[in-house]
Amino acid sequence: MQKELLKVNDLKQYFPIKGGLLGRTVNHVKAVDGVTFTVYEGETVSIVGESGCGKSTTGRAILRLDEPTSGEVVFEGEDLLALNKSQMRKKRKDLQIIFQDPYASINPRQTVRQVLEEAMEIQNVVPREQRAERIRELMETVGLGPHQADRFPHEFSGGQRQRIGIARALSVNPKLIVCDEAVSALDVSIQAQVINLLKKLQREFKLTYLFISHDLGVVRHISDRVIVMYLGRIVEIGDKKSVFDNPQHPYTKALLSAIPVPDPAHKSERILLKGDVPSPIDPPQGCRFHTRCPFATEKCKTETPELHAEDYMKEGHLAACHYMGEIESGEHKAQN
Repeated sequence: MQKELLKVNDLKQYFPIKGGLLGRTVNHVKAVDGVTFTVYEGETVSIVGESGCGKSTTGRAILRLDEPTSGEVVFEGEDLLALNKSQMRKKRKDLQIIFQDPYASINPRQTVRQVLEEAMEIQNVVPREQRAERIRELMETVGLGPHQADRFPHEFSGGQRQRIGIARALSVNPKLIVCDEAVSALDVSIQAQVINLLKKLQREFKLTYLFISHDLGVVRHISDRVIVMYLGRIVEIGDKKSVFDNPQHPYTKALLSAIPVPDPAHKSERILLKGDVPSPIDPPQGCRFHTRCPFATEKCKTETPELHAEDYMKEGHLAACHYMGEIESGEHKAQN
């Protein structure tokens, strides 16, 4: 039985919109609107979806980099949202993040040694006299030379900087690492190296990853389970093989149809979605995807579908669609 490491329950993240002369709150951006999922020890759970769906905001809310509006984030049986600032600061050594932009997330005025030492100093995880040896180990672990520790960030390439970001996350011996688009700013060949490094480190240090990405090719390579988000809500969740081989939600099907296949003889039918993603300030009633879904009916415009499974779906595979059984069997045809 897998141990439950992180349980997110009905997490909401609303950002206020100020307006008028007095700067009152006139509305909210509903970036994350009632997200629930579990992450087990030692696995990689990926959150995917197009830009603006709320995946990065979910990661930041879990770590309380942005204070969530409501919900529960239970890490090892303790609700993180109930902790005060000093308690949360102590907890941060178990929860780390690798940011998307390796150029913006590292202080340009500090050497790599100072960046890594600062993390150890704040969390007090390594005695002062052992830190030099720990830094040498970290540099070698992420594929950099120990002699590079006294260089400044501008002396490294993008891939090397991301390795420094990984070393900084590892320096405090975390249990869960949130990888927020950790490879999207990198060249494809460097992406593969960093992903392989992340997988190797996971095996060595028994790490758990929450991997946030819009690149489904990367997600297919690294994940154990996949969460698909659309406009602040989860529309499908399941193990990687189920979601990629047997997608149930029309949005997931459209996303997967966009993955390029390196075979000129392979003719896959691309599902093109009409219209743009609606505004998270005023999301559609009912199913949020109904404004772009070819299968939408009046029911979809008024009733919000819950995550559920049909008989033919694998255990743990859930989707939020009123008609997925009928769409799968061909009984429910496109409406337009």
